[in-house]
Amino acid sequence: MSRSLTQRARRLHQLLVPLAAAPLLLTAASGSLYSLLLEQGVDAFWLLKIHTGRFGPLNLQPYYSILLGLATLVVIVSGVGILLTRPRRSMSER
Repeated sequence: MSRSLTQRARRLHQLLVPLAAAPLLLTAASGSLYSLLLEQGVDAFWLLKIHTGRFGPLNLQPYYSILLGLATLVVIVSGVGILLTRPRRSMSER
């Protein structure tokens, strides 16, 4: 892989990670908080809606889990690809 292509792949990966991590963190946080509140006797059903992809008028529920899964796979594959294409340093450079 040429140097400029590697740099573009790294930049794309750097842009994708926050885009993929934000909904994953939101899903984990809303699910955990919902469970904690339910144990305390508080029914915060709105958290469950966020957890499953319903954001007010924007309803992603039919696609949300697929989008999260695809985003996770894209970030993993691009990260592994970058890791595997890193130039190896010779013993004298270490």
